[in-house]
Amino acid sequence: MKQVLKYVNTEIVFREIPDEITLAINLSNCPHRCIGCHSPYLQQDLGEELNETSLVELIGKYEKSVTCICFMGGDAAPREVCRLARFVRLQWNCKLKTAWYSGCRKIPETVSAENFNFIKLGAYVAKLGGLNVASTNQRLYKIHNGVFNDITSLLQK
Repeated sequence: MKQVLKYVNTEIVFREIPDEITLAINLSNCPHRCIGCHSPYLQQDLGEELNETSLVELIGKYEKSVTCICFMGGDAAPREVCRLARFVRLQWNCKLKTAWYSGCRKIPETVSAENFNFIKLGAYVAKLGGLNVASTNQRLYKIHNGVFNDITSLLQK
């Protein structure tokens, strides 16, 4: 059975992925329920379905301005996040990079990392802080040829 992803909104962001102008697609129905979450509304099941048609429409609005598409969340349907990342890579001939911000500790077995250029892993733990502090439990990886390079420190200035 196909899992359904829903998106609530999008933003063009500059800090989530180093050296990239990123279209962040905020996905709802987050299962993690992190205490201190900066976007608790994304824990609810709301928004519009994110599929190939809606993704083409969203990217079409910004493709001349962005270099990366980041799926913010989607942990309730990781296989679908992976499928849509693969779609972006194929549709735009790898000209747009793909990223996923996941609250999982590790990549789910149903997800192929080869569909992503970047993956952030780890739930938000308030006492450890976010990606911008050295004490964080979260990690941001740049993926190249199957190798995960931890680039978290690039966000800590």
